[in-house]
Amino acid sequence: MRTVIGLAALLWCATAAFAAPPVRTADHAGEQIFTDVKGMTLYTFDKDKPGKSNCNSECAANWPPLMAAADAKPEGNWTVVTREDGKKMWAHDGRPVYRFSGDKKPGDTKGNGFGGAWHLVKVH
Repeated sequence: MRTVIGLAALLWCATAAFAAPPVRTADHAGEQIFTDVKGMTLYTFDKDKPGKSNCNSECAANWPPLMAAADAKPEGNWTVVTREDGKKMWAHDGRPVYRFSGDKKPGDTKGNGFGGAWHLVKVH
């Protein structure tokens, strides 16, 4: 019986881990920023509205959204936004979050300031 309870607890914890936003923090020029679990920098887009992504189609090809599972739940400052195509993505402080296709390796921040509209997601 203990084995079954232990296994159930382990499975519940594993499931809960997948529901959490898949992010980490990293140091960038003395500030803490968010990255995805692979260390790729995360960004926000000035043309988005709180809770709404305006980066679709070609934009999303260059700025891939940080996708969320269909059953993902908000956690702290992280919320879930439904995209134009009905898929879910993560948002920080209500602002949808993306990676940049021009960032080739963990720690790259080439998207910061791009077009005057893309910014690092900072830890506050």
